[in-house]
Amino acid sequence: QVQLVESGGGLVQAGDSLRLSCAASGDTLRRYSMGWFRQAQGKEREFVAAVTKSDGRTAYSGSVKGRFTISRDNATNSMYLQMNRLKEEDTAVYFCAARLSFAISLTSTGYEYWGQGTQVTVSP
Repeated sequence: QVQLVESGGGLVQAGDSLRLSCAASGDTLRRYSMGWFRQAQGKEREFVAAVTKSDGRTAYSGSVKGRFTISRDNATNSMYLQMNRLKEEDTAVYFCAARLSFAISLTSTGYEYWGQGTQVTVSP
């Protein structure tokens, strides 16, 4: 089964950019559709973005569409989340997730494998 490790989080100011990475091991990433989720303190885990394994189609939550870009590099077994024009409300722990299905899922229960998360904090 695949293991996922996120990196790239940190403390930034509003308006800055960050690029999160998700490195996969134990299996080839091309077998999985992938997603990014986030969980702010005291809140439910929420969908951020996803990309299919077959044709690379993407989906975004309304709160990040136009600011965040999800991408994947099957050759390096990696997935990325480019986050631009960050806002304070983007502060959360960000998780990458994988599912064997061809289709994207917008719910956390749709993913079988998860990373441990990376903290993103956006200050005013």
